[in-house]
Amino acid sequence: MKKILALLTTFITVATVLSGCGGSPKSSSSDQVIRATIASEPKTLDPSLNNAVDGGNYILCAFEGLTTIGKDGTIVAGTAERWETSSDGLVWTFYIRKDAKWSDGKDVTANDFIYSWKRAVDPATASDYAYYIYFIKNGEMINAGEANVDTLGVRAIDDKTLEVTLENPCQFFTEIVAFPTLVPLREDIVSANKDKWALNPSTYIGNGPYKLTSWEHDSKIIFEKNENYWDKNSIVAPKIEWYLMNDQNAILSAFKNGQVAYAKNIPTDELAAEKQAGNLKILPLLGTYYIDFVNTKAPFDNVKVRKAFSLAIDRNYLVENVKKGGETPATGFVPYGIADVNPEPDFRTTAGDYISVKPEDYEKNVAEAKRLLSEAGYPDGKGLPKITFGLNSGAGHEPIAEALQQMWKEKLGVEVEILAQEWNVFQQSRKDAAYNINRNGWIGDYMDPSTFMDIFTSGNGQNNAKYNSSKYDELISSARKETDPAKRIQLFHDAEKLLMDDAAIAPLYFYTEPVVISPKLQGVVNSKLGFVIFKWASFKQ
Repeated sequence: MKKILALLTTFITVATVLSGCGGSPKSSSSDQVIRATIASEPKTLDPSLNNAVDGGNYILCAFEGLTTIGKDGTIVAGTAERWETSSDGLVWTFYIRKDAKWSDGKDVTANDFIYSWKRAVDPATASDYAYYIYFIKNGEMINAGEANVDTLGVRAIDDKTLEVTLENPCQFFTEIVAFPTLVPLREDIVSANKDKWALNPSTYIGNGPYKLTSWEHDSKIIFEKNENYWDKNSIVAPKIEWYLMNDQNAILSAFKNGQVAYAKNIPTDELAAEKQAGNLKILPLLGTYYIDFVNTKAPFDNVKVRKAFSLAIDRNYLVENVKKGGETPATGFVPYGIADVNPEPDFRTTAGDYISVKPEDYEKNVAEAKRLLSEAGYPDGKGLPKITFGLNSGAGHEPIAEALQQMWKEKLGVEVEILAQEWNVFQQSRKDAAYNINRNGWIGDYMDPSTFMDIFTSGNGQNNAKYNSSKYDELISSARKETDPAKRIQLFHDAEKLLMDDAAIAPLYFYTEPVVISPKLQGVVNSKLGFVIFKWASFKQ
């Protein structure tokens, strides 16, 4: 998915009028169809099962939570027209719009949210984002199999009134209920079609601004305006065509020839030229690119080996010579931009550097890496078992992997085999720990350190490193319950220090979002959390 700031208005960066002097859209001035590409074939469009930013973008075309991303980029009322909280901050009451309807014309009710949330937290569903329901009373116990799903702290006061009881006060709960996993679902549709409902436009019934009309696998996904959407009159773009593309050169070609008006993942070597042409925008993105060391598989079950591999990485080389998109070398896991106890200095600045990225320190890091590898019983890499590095093909990941492969060979004498798969296949391989090392990245989902730190708790569906630390789990659990802001933030600092001391992962750099955009396309909303909203977008006449 995807640095709490003082105001919600600072949580999303909005790019409204985007101009340049490059690729022209295929559409004529009278054709307001938005054509874009952000990724290849998604693994799923099921809100309960999706765990990727690209899938989240598609889901938010067809579905809407109680709150949503507004035209000005802030979190605003969505399917709920208003809400109120109890004096202790534990009970939230959401009032669902009377004109909130599904794309087939049926009313959206409080029970549609209850069904969706219970489905997500039910351990039988195996939702990677089940832990977002932990904010709600009994959510964690239910997901652990220690309580019945019907004990979740939600109830329908009536068809249009939803009462939610939290485990602890949560000042950013309006951000949580805007997330794709917490959109409503139709029980009659999902239960009747089980695993196939989210594959077929006829059963992909949503309550959002658009409805799914076509999914040509490995080609494109098409959404058209939902005439039953409560705010249909505000929608400008009548149709969005998402092209499913993987090859970076093909993506750039599609932009240049006008097939798409908005594109991510163009070749890094072309960034400078597109910037000069006025097409490139480097947008802020709240995220960290990293690699998982699978902690349960040799040789990375040894902390000294994990530390050695991390220290041998020249992060400056990666951002300056491989990525070239204005990224920042990562010195910890939580990126810059998330508030600490006070907005300034932020969480990352207060925490400091767990990895030195000063150029003059790199050789010291390498010397320490060699020492640790030798102490682990693998001097100069001798005796190490075969090491595999899994990644998804395309989107510029291979050059990063190849750079790491060369660093480890030159500095540590280690041979690493790179294995690439299609994105929708790799996501499952990564989850199944098929490799020793995984390519990974995390975009924050809301503006709080917990959106980054929660994913490494034992058994979390996003914990592809298979990190298992009872002390870490205890710190995160305590942070969820802590009401004192300073003590709560300190618990997250302690957790990040433990994660980095254990070298469960190796952060490489903090993201940016390089995109190329047609000079005629205006009204696009881009979020620091990786979402792009086209419903108010149009082409200049």
